[in-house]
Amino acid sequence: MSRLVLVLGDQLSPAMTSLQAADKARDRVLMVEVSEEATYVRHHKKKIAFLLSAMRHFAEELRGLGWTVDYVKLDDPGNTGSFTGEVARAVAAQKPDSILVTEAGEWRVAQMFAWWEAQFGLPVEILPDTRFICPLPVFREWAEGRKALRMEYFYREMRRRTGLLMEGDKPAGGEWNYDAENRKAAAPDLFMPSPPVFAPDAITAEVMALVAARFDNHFGDLEPFQFAVIRPDAEAAFAAFVKRALPRFGDYQDAMLEGEPFLYHAVIAQYLNCGLLDPLEVCRAVEAEWQAGRVPLNAAEGFIRQIIGWREYVRGIYWLTAPGYERRNFLEHTRPLPAFYWTAETEMACVRAAVTQTRQHAYAHHIQRLMVTGTFALLAGIDPHELHEWYLGVYADAYEWVELPNTVGMSQFADGALLASKPYAASGAYINRMSNYCGTCRYDVKQRTGPDACPFNPLYWDFIARHRDKIGGNPRMAQMVRTYDKFADAEKARIAASAAAVLAKL
Repeated sequence: MSRLVLVLGDQLSPAMTSLQAADKARDRVLMVEVSEEATYVRHHKKKIAFLLSAMRHFAEELRGLGWTVDYVKLDDPGNTGSFTGEVARAVAAQKPDSILVTEAGEWRVAQMFAWWEAQFGLPVEILPDTRFICPLPVFREWAEGRKALRMEYFYREMRRRTGLLMEGDKPAGGEWNYDAENRKAAAPDLFMPSPPVFAPDAITAEVMALVAARFDNHFGDLEPFQFAVIRPDAEAAFAAFVKRALPRFGDYQDAMLEGEPFLYHAVIAQYLNCGLLDPLEVCRAVEAEWQAGRVPLNAAEGFIRQIIGWREYVRGIYWLTAPGYERRNFLEHTRPLPAFYWTAETEMACVRAAVTQTRQHAYAHHIQRLMVTGTFALLAGIDPHELHEWYLGVYADAYEWVELPNTVGMSQFADGALLASKPYAASGAYINRMSNYCGTCRYDVKQRTGPDACPFNPLYWDFIARHRDKIGGNPRMAQMVRTYDKFADAEKARIAASAAAVLAKL
């Protein structure tokens, strides 16, 4: 009795439940590169190259561990271009008795799995993905009956569940969350750490040539390519972060600096999300640094909250609300995504910097995503589904389960407060406080209206005016609605005219 074990491109770990349940002596592993996965949104060239190279290296790792691996490359003759087509070919060739998989990370792929038993006339065993710390049934139980699903309360449960940063049944240091200590603006520093770079080997070079030929019309720079594509290098990247950057990560995790795309960030999400790093292991390592006195508590807590808090939480939200969440549009925003999200050709220094580094690195940190490109889209009334597809395509760490709730719920408030407690609307003052972008910008961040005013400023107040009926009852927005209401009629007219002028340019 033999099984066909399908391993997906975001399941690059020998600890996957499908591999743990399989038998090397009789079962065959199938890994496939399919054009459907590269093009259902127009993924960044560097993202495609990273995943294809990591997949090819993982296939070699499995072979070294004694597995029989059938690997279908993107340009192999006969490649059907889809998971279902490639599984069909493998079933016809190998005639397995059953198919074994670990559950898919995205709903559309899970739907494919659901049809395979009837389609192929074979048993299909779907095992849970135990890389995640919170099983989906546990999340559903936590969410049941709650009117609002706030991450903070879920995070506290995860701290108790894992024991991370706990002293008995109390949080280390007496507080659950040290976010208030993590909002310092950074100054330029000649000794700013950078993530390690890894030169492409022969496998990666072959993949890069393939991507350059097949996806030359996709967004983003393919070179220089510096990602880790094997487990030891991903572990080395994380170790370098712990040693060089983690001690200051807490203080400066919300900061932004011109010409510094990484600052004190780990830049490991792409490794976590494809299986090259284990989330609980990295959290334990960070906790150990705090226990050893090498890292302050606000840095350790801030990092761990991103992993066992936000990462686990948004996955739970994704599966709780799928399908249909991607089309929510509480604020009824319909404006098309501006071209400068692709070209970076804008006079707004902050947006230009965020999009430029996204094009170069397939990376921007969470504040650049939430409070620059995300906030501008929110204020300008951009269709949240268009923005969702942009984020999903342009970042190397983006998979729908993690990106969609962050975009639709957190960034665009399109779910009407299911996830976020308020819209993340802000004027240029926030960006000025947390970055040095405004100093080189052609616009004046201190002007509210007029042709030289920072576009975030009139758009912010216009957003308040447009949506006062929907946000006026929100405790965290009501004061801003009252402030707007106190403006003189002439000022309101100037705000409307300035906002209209900005939007007309889009």
